[in-house]
Amino acid sequence: MLQGFLQIGLTLLIIAAITPILGKYMARVFMGHKTILDPILNPCERIIYILAGVARRENMTVAQYLSSVFFSNLIIGGFVYFILISQSFLPLNPNKFAALRWDTALHTTISFLTNTDQQHYSGETALSYFSQTAALTFLMFISAATGLAVGIAFIRGLTGKPLGNFYIDLTRAITRILLPISIVGAIALVFLGVPQTFAPTLEVRTLEGATQYIARGPVASFEMIKLLGENGGGFFGVNSAHPFENPNAFSNLLEIIAMVAIPSALIYTYGIFAGNIKQAWLLFWMVFTIFVVLVIFVAIGEYQGNPLVNNIVAQEIANLEGKEVRFGWAETALWAVMTTATMCGAVNGMQDSLMPPGGFATLLNMFLQIIWGGQGTGTAYLFIFLILTVFLTGLMVGRTPEFLGRKIEKPQIVLASIVLLIHPITVLLPSAITLTFPKTLAGISNPGFHGLTQVVYEYASASANNGSGFEGLNDNTLWWNLSTACSILIGRYVPIIAILLLADSMAKKQPVPETPGTLRTDSSLFITVTAGVILILGVLTFFPVLALGPIAEGFQLAGGIK
Repeated sequence: MLQGFLQIGLTLLIIAAITPILGKYMARVFMGHKTILDPILNPCERIIYILAGVARRENMTVAQYLSSVFFSNLIIGGFVYFILISQSFLPLNPNKFAALRWDTALHTTISFLTNTDQQHYSGETALSYFSQTAALTFLMFISAATGLAVGIAFIRGLTGKPLGNFYIDLTRAITRILLPISIVGAIALVFLGVPQTFAPTLEVRTLEGATQYIARGPVASFEMIKLLGENGGGFFGVNSAHPFENPNAFSNLLEIIAMVAIPSALIYTYGIFAGNIKQAWLLFWMVFTIFVVLVIFVAIGEYQGNPLVNNIVAQEIANLEGKEVRFGWAETALWAVMTTATMCGAVNGMQDSLMPPGGFATLLNMFLQIIWGGQGTGTAYLFIFLILTVFLTGLMVGRTPEFLGRKIEKPQIVLASIVLLIHPITVLLPSAITLTFPKTLAGISNPGFHGLTQVVYEYASASANNGSGFEGLNDNTLWWNLSTACSILIGRYVPIIAILLLADSMAKKQPVPETPGTLRTDSSLFITVTAGVILILGVLTFFPVLALGPIAEGFQLAGGIK
């Protein structure tokens, strides 16, 4: 037990150490300051801007920024959909895979375009190398960079600056952050045993004389951006539980750090933009504390194991169902919380096999979306809660609600409310419809409370742009593909519209001077209140689902009921 918690503690220390380093670097990138990569990348970026017709210093209005996001995503999405439905005629298909069914291709395109990467197919038996690289790997860079650009535009507006230029932010996010780190990380993964090849599936004869087929491909390059960009989609069906995606303990550590590196650093980046590093650290430690509590909660549940199994063997053993023994209960618990906290969605074990505390924590992460949050947009959600806390506490103590010297008024609260309310709508409404028809629509493979969690988890994962799932659900059907695609689209683009409009409205406000009546937002007391608001709003909104799912399942197991 001690060794497991020491592994978790070491990982958390590394995360805290790299946050200010990467945070400062990202601030320099998006502020246009000099970086170490300038001599190499400046000429390349100038060519990209010329070809794209982008003026180097042109700031966009909110309408221009939004139209650029939607237009670029629409064109790129159409291009990728064409690849997926035509892959049987395209190169790099040594295994001669047929095209995906139209609804599976549509769901896959929307899922990867929106940084969700929810998969209703198994990559090694469905997609060609061309589809995995030219389509999905390409989308993983674009979707992550889009989220990062929107997050930076939100931070700019919140701190009273122009939103910037989407195409410039998109380019710099890829060339200065995602691509360099991905190249270094992919090389490291190759050294650790992750394959990078275009050779076809290997056919071997076993010692017993049977034939075994070993799938392989350009995995290392796919794997690194999948984690760094909070994408989460696996090259193989079992994702990072596969030894070719995650071969050993060191690769597991590297991949966990890659998942959280950008979301945690963005909080520090905000502090530099706002000129308030103290507030950034307070927010970081608030999120860090909630995260650690959830990790400990899940780890204890996995270490104690399943009481029904323990009663049979007459001893307490850890829950190793659905886990890779090379990682064990501790690293699987940490990964499960991290992948839902960062909205990454990659898995190194089966989420469906987690004990009820694991189901509770992973669902709660996707319901809140701010521990640590997705690529860029998750940081924006964190400040949505901060704005609501300013408004609520201002009303309670009779002070004018202000944030960063700008008044919080009705338009800002309406937009913030839209961001928070759209998520439960896109989770609970389709879940209710699906559960009304458990045999024809749901495809549940587990009875009772766990089956309900399977369905709700799938829609929460879609709406939160997470992508992980309680596997065992029969989800590659017309209903699941189209309904989750709708949740994905609404959960991605409606909040983007609202947070950019909110950022624009804040940028246009005249700053007011600080007075003795101004509510301080960089104090420990205010951050504690913010944590309370986050947990209360998140838990109250989804408490009935949690009560009927993992909480009820926990009581069922504790009572010895099968």
